[in-house]
Parts: sequence; C-alpha cells; structure tokens
Amino acid sequence: MSQILVVDDEVGIRELLSEILGEEGYQVRLAENAGEARLIRSRTRPDLVLLDIWMPDMDGITLLKEWATSGQLTMPVVMMSGHGTIDTAVEATRIGAYGFLEKPIALKKLLTTVGQALRTPSPTAQPTLDMAYLGKAAVIAELRRQLETVKNVTTAVLLTGEPGCGKALCARFLHQPNTAWVAPESYGIFEDTGDDLVEQAAEGTLFLRGVSELTPEQQRGLLAQIPRLEQRHVRLLCSSSKPLARLVAEGSFDARLYSAISPIQLRVPSLREHPEDVPDLAKLILERCIERKEVPPRRFSTAALNALRVYDWPGNLAELENVVKSTALLGAGNEIGVSDVNNALSRLEAPVGRALGTLPLDLALREARDAFERVYFSYHISREAANMSRVAERVGLERTHLYRKLKQLGIKPPRRDQ
Repeated sequence: MSQILVVDDEVGIRELLSEILGEEGYQVRLAENAGEARLIRSRTRPDLVLLDIWMPDMDGITLLKEWATSGQLTMPVVMMSGHGTIDTAVEATRIGAYGFLEKPIALKKLLTTVGQALRTPSPTAQPTLDMAYLGKAAVIAELRRQLETVKNVTTAVLLTGEPGCGKALCARFLHQPNTAWVAPESYGIFEDTGDDLVEQAAEGTLFLRGVSELTPEQQRGLLAQIPRLEQRHVRLLCSSSKPLARLVAEGSFDARLYSAISPIQLRVPSLREHPEDVPDLAKLILERCIERKEVPPRRFSTAALNALRVYDWPGNLAELENVVKSTALLGAGNEIGVSDVNNALSRLEAPVGRALGTLPLDLALREARDAFERVYFSYHISREAANMSRVAERVGLERTHLYRKLKQLGIKPPRRDQ
C-alpha cells in the first residue's frame, strides 16, 4: 500500500485529500506545517508527498529545496497552490518537484497525477551539492559571502585549500544551473588542442582539479585555449592544494597561466578551522548515507559527536565522511557510540604505522623508496575508501599520473569511482 504525505496548513484541505486518497486505497499521513512534514519524512519515508507552497513556518519551495540539498528527495513531490504562477511551477520543477496542482484541485486531476507519480521510478538520492555540507561557522559564512559575490560573473576563479576541504563543492556552487558542467578526469587533452573539451563546456563551466600537477606541456596547452574559452563563454574554475605562486617562483608553473586562471582566488578553510561544525556535518553525512542506503539507519550519541569534534581531521571533509561511513557500517546497535568513533579514528593511523615499522632499511635507496610508496599509496586508497579522485587530491597527483604510479609499483587500482 503506497503511503502519501499531505502537507497543508488548511485543515479542510488536509481532511478532504485524506478522505479522497484513503477511499482510493492509499495510506495517508497529514502534516500542517514544514516542521511536522520534516519529522514524518524522516520517520516514515513516504512514497509520495503533496506539498502546499504557502505555509506559515516555511514555504513549500524552501522545504523542497531542503530535501533536495540533503539527499532526501527520494520520493516524487507534487506541489499545491491556490496562487500558482508559471515562475513558481518552473522553480519547483527545477529543484526536483514531480508536478504542480492548482487549487481548488479537480478530483480527476488529483488522482491522475498521484497515480502517474507513484508509477514513476523513485529518484535516486543524489544530494545537490550545497554549502550546508561545509558548515555554518563564521569562516564558512564568510566563504559563502565571497562565493555569492562572484557567483554571477564570468571571471576565472582559483580555489585553494587542503585536500578534502571542499573545493569541488565550492566550484559546484559557482556553477550556473542548466548549463554545461565539464570536469575532466585527465588533462592529457591539453597536450593537444583541447578543442573538444572547450566545445563540451560552451556556455557553461570547465572545472579543473589539481592544476598544480599539470605538466609543462599541459600548461602550455591550457594557456593556448584561454582565448577559446572566452570566445565560447566558458567559465574556468580551477583548484589546487599547492601554492601556485610558490611554484611559479620555483619555475615549475607557467606565470602567464597562473595569471590567467587566478584573477579571483578564494581559500577554502580546513575542517580544523571550524570544529564547531563537525557534529552537524557528521549527522548530515550519516543522514545522506542512510538515504542512499549505503549504511543502516543509525544515530550518533552525544559523546561520539564530541569525539569527532575534538579530532584534528587532517583529511578534512573527505576523511570525516569516511569515518562516518565506517562507524555506521561496523558498529552494533542503533546508536554509534564513542568507542565506535575511537576505533574508526585509530584505524586511520594504525595501519600505516605498523606497515612503516616493517620496512627493511638495508635496501638500496630506490628499492626502499618503492617499498615506502607502496605502503603510502595503499594507506591513502584505504583511507579514502578507494575513491580515486580523493586519493589523487590527497596525495597531490593528477589522476592519470596516480594510476601510472600505481601500475609502476605493482598496485592494482580499485574500480574507478563515479
């Protein structure tokens, strides 16, 4: 039996819809405001939501956006309004609404829309990247202000910060919706012309991760494409975990390219700069993992959240996500306790420490270096749960170079992440 959640501040409409849908064999839950809807959504996971746009505590569009950005839009949502406009309907559809019903709702239209929505495959829980994933602390609020300031201009932006701190998230925030988004896995194309890449990103965004790892040939190729990017109205966003100004001074990065890609530079804070956000971020990550059915439904104890808050997080958000998944998968019971967190944190450091202690020191330098690198890369692959994009960013290598290095060391890389 399909379960439908009806969210409307008018009691008469709630009762009427409940009666009609109940007679059709549906199980109906009722909420008079966004707060009740949020609670019911988290506990029962309805198959369909009929959501009023105009409500006193929070409008339906804002609630819809909240579900979309938190990965909870796993069911079709049909918006309802007695004051509907085309712009509102378009906005709701863009966010992820299935459809729109105008009040007073005709019985045939209601049942047809409900039936079609329930027959539509449920959306996959793919949360829209949102600044909430970075936190709410003062340093993040300032970063968001800076991002908002440059969001609607076409100037190139260089995002800097430690590996795993959320530079890709900020790049997505700057991307204009309904335009091309191109984020290539390999930059070898810039050794040639790069024309195909430019055409793919026309009128949209080209995001290049880890530009500090571009070879001299790739740097020259990218520099040659800058005029074409401008002609095709492509906004260039780049990220780097290394200080490019220093690389320019050392002669390993082209000064002209550095000037072209960094008219605007924004630094993304490390997680240890806003530890007060860690508990809420951990709960948000866990909630999204549960929605994607990657982990069973669980919750953190207060002590566990405090243990996460006081940890240093050298791997930043990527490391926090890995620990959250690990504790949710390996712990027992409905609650994730402080011992689960401590065990997960100890696993981050113990494997590499034990492995380094067994390295033979009587080898030739090259052999010893290879032995160390095997331990080093194996550790980071494990630490990032085989997410090779994160491994590449963490170790400071472009992905093509990372795979080449793993092959050279005899390490079979895991299946590429999506």
